[in-house]
Amino acid sequence: MADDKNQNESQAGSESEPKTASIRDLADLGDIASDAPAADAAVVAESTAPLREQELDQHGRAYATGRRKDATARVWLKPGSGKVTINGKDQDVYFARPTLRLIIDQPFSITERQGQYDVIATVRGGGLSGQAGAVKHGISQALSKYEPKLRSTIKSAGFLTRDSRVVERKKYGRAKARRSFQFSKR
Repeated sequence: MADDKNQNESQAGSESEPKTASIRDLADLGDIASDAPAADAAVVAESTAPLREQELDQHGRAYATGRRKDATARVWLKPGSGKVTINGKDQDVYFARPTLRLIIDQPFSITERQGQYDVIATVRGGGLSGQAGAVKHGISQALSKYEPKLRSTIKSAGFLTRDSRVVERKKYGRAKARRSFQFSKR
């Protein structure tokens, strides 16, 4: 019995000795990370650089395709005075409603780049609101290709994600997708 107690005490004594570099919880990780040398700080500073490269065509323009509902927009973006041309017409003529022009201007306003880029777009399919959404999606994609450091700002606003909502199809036995024919009691 006495030998068992001595063995337990000797094992407990060896456990109580301080261990070097043992991590028991997340607080210990913070202590270890604060001891990092200055060379590691240079590596961390390099990792903040944009992960993507600038994608330009032979004319120095960024190209992207935007989609919304049934509309598809091909968009070219280049530095300029802020002129937006859609299907060969000025944006004020093509999108007469101010709300549609606001939709197109959203990527530039969140990145604070109004009046710095010229946009040339061709749009096919859909209605005017779908086309405006497609141009906005294309501008957002092209802007992130021209200035990759803006990608996080544009992505956090949700402009790089295609809005997949489309019109629900009409079902048989219904007036529209869900609307029933008017009920007549007699």
